[in-house]
Amino acid sequence: MITKEININGEKFLLTLTDQIINQVNNLKALYNVAYEDPESFEQVSTEISSTIQEISNSVQPKPSDSHLDNLIQQIIKTVDDKTEQMNKQLKDKPITKKNKKTKAKK
Repeated sequence: MITKEININGEKFLLTLTDQIINQVNNLKALYNVAYEDPESFEQVSTEISSTIQEISNSVQPKPSDSHLDNLIQQIIKTVDDKTEQMNKQLKDKPITKKNKKTKAKK
């Protein structure tokens, strides 16, 4: 887990980046894509988008006001994207090692 400080209009918020938050952010991005690709479905997914945004914002301390919410969610998405990119780079750069199988001697 990583705690990230996010500054929105001079106000500081703390976000603890957990697997759950990462999954919620990825879900939110997928919902945004659905709404973007099919504007007619926006009404169907808007409730789910709102619910997901509320779940994400509940993980932030102190609780953000509505005036901070849009910028805060954008910063959280950027934070998750940066973390995902960093993890993918580490996996790519990690050398591949082979594990030797240990054989048991029969008695």
